[in-house]
Amino acid sequence: MATFTTNAGRLDPYKNFKFRLAWDGQPVAGVSKISPLKRTTEVVEHREGGDPSTPKKSPAMHKYEGITCERGVTHDKAFENWANKVWNYSVKTGKESSLKDFRKELQLEIYNEAGQRALVYNIHRCWISEFQQTGELDANGNAVLFEMLKIEHEGFERDTDEAEPEEPSFGEVGG
Repeated sequence: MATFTTNAGRLDPYKNFKFRLAWDGQPVAGVSKISPLKRTTEVVEHREGGDPSTPKKSPAMHKYEGITCERGVTHDKAFENWANKVWNYSVKTGKESSLKDFRKELQLEIYNEAGQRALVYNIHRCWISEFQQTGELDANGNAVLFEMLKIEHEGFERDTDEAEPEEPSFGEVGG
């Protein structure tokens, strides 16, 4: 178990633009956007007959919202290959899917401004429910072509063994 220390010099929260997604122990190239990790707990309301008109509330089932992940289209087939584990149109009838190894464990790494890994989230039992091979095409446009995955999962947790990095000092500015 890691020993936690507080970085007394860090007053600002981490920014949302330095991150990396990894699966199969390797970073996934070109990921530029990931939707939030979100958990919702359903609420059960109940009251006894003699209670006042205000019901009591207690937690029930937990749900994890799917994650949308986008990256620029290149010749890297990582998104497509994973999506094809659930459904592959180009194979023979009756062999369109194989659920043997369609789930993956993912790691979402958040970095500070100095490029040091600051936070890690482990996302469990992930699989692809939606795959968008290309974004919208526009002959008058001037934008990057994106592909998208919607990743379903069964929960996430912050890796508490990841210690807060001691941020470097780059010396005085203008000196």
